Amino acid sequence: MPAKSSTTAPTLLERRKAVLGPHSPLFYDNPLELVSGKGVWLRSADGGRYLDAYNNVPHVGHGHPKVANAISQQMRKLAINTRYLNTRVVDYAEALLAEFHPSLDRVSFGNSGSEANELAIRVARFHSGNTGIIMSDFSYHGTTLTLAQLTTGLTTSEPRGDNVRVIRIPDSTGLNKTQSKALLRQSLAEVDAAIASLQEAGYGVAATILDPLFSTEGLVVPPAGYIEGLVKRVHKAGGLYVADEVQSGFGRIGRLMWGHELFDAVPDIVTMGKPMGNGHPIGGAVMRADLLEPFGAANMYFNTFAGNPVSSAAGHAVLQVMEEEGLRARAEELGEHLQTELARELAGNPRIDGVRGDGLFAGMRFLDPETGEPDAATTKRVVETMYGEHVLISRIGRDDNVLKVRPPLAVQRKDIDLLVDKLTGVVRGLDA
Repeated sequence: MPAKSSTTAPTLLERRKAVLGPHSPLFYDNPLELVSGKGVWLRSADGGRYLDAYNNVPHVGHGHPKVANAISQQMRKLAINTRYLNTRVVDYAEALLAEFHPSLDRVSFGNSGSEANELAIRVARFHSGNTGIIMSDFSYHGTTLTLAQLTTGLTTSEPRGDNVRVIRIPDSTGLNKTQSKALLRQSLAEVDAAIASLQEAGYGVAATILDPLFSTEGLVVPPAGYIEGLVKRVHKAGGLYVADEVQSGFGRIGRLMWGHELFDAVPDIVTMGKPMGNGHPIGGAVMRADLLEPFGAANMYFNTFAGNPVSSAAGHAVLQVMEEEGLRARAEELGEHLQTELARELAGNPRIDGVRGDGLFAGMRFLDPETGEPDAATTKRVVETMYGEHVLISRIGRDDNVLKVRPPLAVQRKDIDLLVDKLTGVVRGLDA
């Protein structure tokens, strides 16, 4: 008789590759299978417990009961699109708009930050009559075709649009006042050149779109007056300023609700995504009435699921939890504690070029102690070693050498202390 064949059941990773393809990205050399979460703590399939110091999707904490209950109760009651009257979307829109500058008095909802940014670009093109876009030379704002042609911080097969000009966001970290002023002049001259190039090519300027914390870029800090000067120039050319708050918004930096409030320049459009629904997919673009209403009159724009009662219930619950639990004040207090302790514990370390970031978004840039060059390999080693210590972080920056530490706002002081203890131990152990 022929021998019985021996087969092994495919692993979850193999099954994933078989249906999602081998290029669907995963964190870590040994991917982590998660099965549950509460607050800032996650459980893996093998029973491990991990401190989440990375994710901004569960903005007010994994599995927050108020948000989960709001979603569940509304789903049992009514889930419908926004072409019917329902109080949920209006209640949420009013609560959300109350968090913005008074001039930003209209909101259009979507399902993601990508949709919000796509809409912002459509509105900017309609308003200005132009198509030219000015972008950071290392950034990411979404996955649509339009946004892929603007993407400079991730690999895409789509060529950069002919109507796109890129500028390098200047970093004044470590510069004295004279150096910072010189960098400001040089960088604004680059903006002037980008605008002139778009105008000469016949595209004009429709918009510039920026993440106010410049997280993809590596948490760079522009010299004083740069953003204001950039926005002034874009406005003069007829374009709009779009602030992408997916990373920096919703109290992430504590003392301010929005990252764009770091600068003396009110955006024309603010886009939002991940943190809005604490895991429920929501996006939104907030803007002035004089932008949205003419666009709406000329374009039949609606989205089947955008602002539906379930999404609105989730988003509204997030705002309520932030208020009830004082999460902005906590982000300010614990963000300062996090960065102060990291700076103190790692002062003088030859591999670290200081601690950077704002509020509960911190980073550290790793450099080769011998050459002073960006050290991506060591940064990756730290991320992987922290994973082994059951703490989840990541890395960012054009050279992949800036740690990305961005816990949910539900984080507690004891969690921050554990994070600091683990991270400082791993960094000190690099040369052991």
